[in-house]
Amino acid sequence: MHNPNFSSGPCSKRPNWNLDALKDAPVGRSHRSSLGKKKLAKAIAESKEILRIPEEYLVGIFPGSDTGAFEAAMWTLLGPRPVTVLVWESFSEGWATDITKQLHLNPTILNADYGKIPDLNAVDWSNDVVFVANGTTSGVKIPDWEWIPKDREGLSLCDATSAVFAMEVDWYKVDVLTYSWQKCLGGEAAHGMLILSPGAVNRIESYDPPWPLPKIFRMKKGGKINRAIFEGDTINTPSMLCVEDYLDALAWAKEIGLEGLIARSRANLEVIEQWVEKNDWIDFLASSRDIRSNTSVCLSVISDKIRVLPKEGQAKFLKSIAGDLSKKNTAHDVNSYKDAPPGFRFWCGPTIEPDDIKAALVELERVYHEKIKEL
Repeated sequence: MHNPNFSSGPCSKRPNWNLDALKDAPVGRSHRSSLGKKKLAKAIAESKEILRIPEEYLVGIFPGSDTGAFEAAMWTLLGPRPVTVLVWESFSEGWATDITKQLHLNPTILNADYGKIPDLNAVDWSNDVVFVANGTTSGVKIPDWEWIPKDREGLSLCDATSAVFAMEVDWYKVDVLTYSWQKCLGGEAAHGMLILSPGAVNRIESYDPPWPLPKIFRMKKGGKINRAIFEGDTINTPSMLCVEDYLDALAWAKEIGLEGLIARSRANLEVIEQWVEKNDWIDFLASSRDIRSNTSVCLSVISDKIRVLPKEGQAKFLKSIAGDLSKKNTAHDVNSYKDAPPGFRFWCGPTIEPDDIKAALVELERVYHEKIKEL
């Protein structure tokens, strides 16, 4: 059966998922019961094993999805050093805004337009550096991890929610990394994962921010990091249904293996690459292949008939195509992000099958050619 779900969050469930996956969920039980803690600890341990996170790194479950986990990191760790923020899409722009307007840290902001990436070699690593591994709204990823020095003075804080489980991570190049269950493994929303290096732990234990910290961001107890949080003793109450669903996704991922997950995502991108090559009216938003995302694949319509329209007209026309695809149950949620240039965005993470991408692209091409005649 064709799967038409291409949302970039919450993303498509794993192949063959059904409600039976939740039959062992400890609903009605406390997350602080021995059973609840066991489930939460398993979610942490399995995540760490599959992603090959170094033993000395801490992994914890936080409220508020990736946003909550990343905000907790910024509010807790930033301040002792100058801060540099790399901005090339909507979410990294949000981090820059929060650091500037909420934490009042006056960061250095290295900007790039949608489809491009800042000069990574221009980063001053005496600063703490905030960046995304993959721009979910722009379809642009970092090309590699070589631009981050191992002997850096500042901390590297990486929002990797649309990268982990689908792209390689050099763990020794990151001090903080966050992601949510709702992305690459198709879990449910509202829960985030926060991963800390020993350097990040040292910062937390040696520094107290000058601003008030909301309870859901507090990671210290008695002047030391509260390690119980990173063993499943969450700060607030998680959904045990969502925990069970995440455990199911992790079991699927473990069976495939990290290399297999990455290969699945890259195979999906390859389908789109072959299709784009055959169609002269569409191209990738990413300006070069080395920064082209294999998860949040963003496409621009480059036909002259579209480009002569004002931006509002382009957006309306392309949104109508995405709407038709959804009505036909061929492809849901493929319109570009609201702040991004008008176009299409297909989620191509590991839970997506190449044949479903192919079916959606065939219909996209047909609907486009039908509608372009009306202009």
